[in-house]
Amino acid sequence: MRSLFEEHPASVGETYWQHLASAWGFSWRMAVASLACLVHALLPFLFEKYGSQAITRLHDRMVTNRHRNPQSETQTSKANLQSERSAA
Repeated sequence: MRSLFEEHPASVGETYWQHLASAWGFSWRMAVASLACLVHALLPFLFEKYGSQAITRLHDRMVTNRHRNPQSETQTSKANLQSERSAA
């Protein structure tokens, strides 16, 4: 059961608690951006660029600037390769 909670965080170089904090932060930022987009849909002169800027910032934080543990990436790549081979 423990591996269910730790496998994915480890694959991105985080502990369970680090991953929880990071994911929670993304969740709040996405919720705020969602509300801004809703307001923009009703009143198009408000929040004209907020949604797209939020997406760009989240992408930069999650993908472009993520500090991963190289060992975790290597282990994950090996595990993915093994599972692909066994599926074939």
